[in-house]
Amino acid sequence: MKVLLVCTSGGHFSTMRGLKSFWSAHDRVWSTDFKDDTSSLAAEEQVYWLPYQAPRNVWQFLKNIPASIRIVWREKPDVILSTGASIAVNFAIAAKLNGTRYIFVESISRSHKLSLAGQLVYYLSDDFYVQWPALAKKYSRARFFGLAI
Repeated sequence: MKVLLVCTSGGHFSTMRGLKSFWSAHDRVWSTDFKDDTSSLAAEEQVYWLPYQAPRNVWQFLKNIPASIRIVWREKPDVILSTGASIAVNFAIAAKLNGTRYIFVESISRSHKLSLAGQLVYYLSDDFYVQWPALAKKYSRARFFGLAI
């Protein structure tokens, strides 16, 4: 199975690294922004670097959409796994246009309400995971998967 891993730098990248037991067993490619933490990927992984897309930056979102669609079209992943943040929306749209399964994992910092990215991809996701049981109760399509209790 081929997996496209999508996340921004920082905490979202840390969350994706925490899912290594899943994605390490598969053929994979990454899409993220180039920062100190994500730069380590270049040595061992295939990476598509996108300009950082700040939340609510509509201009960068519009600029990154064509690149996101091209990446999905070129790589033809079986599944896209995203931990956010804003580029998750780009790839959710690209997944739907390409008929690709899309999985989103909400940030552990979101214990009472979904993030903006989570709200935007909630209905576009084939699987939507949260890390707090209360969120799974609040959002019917969400599944609890996490250590928080």
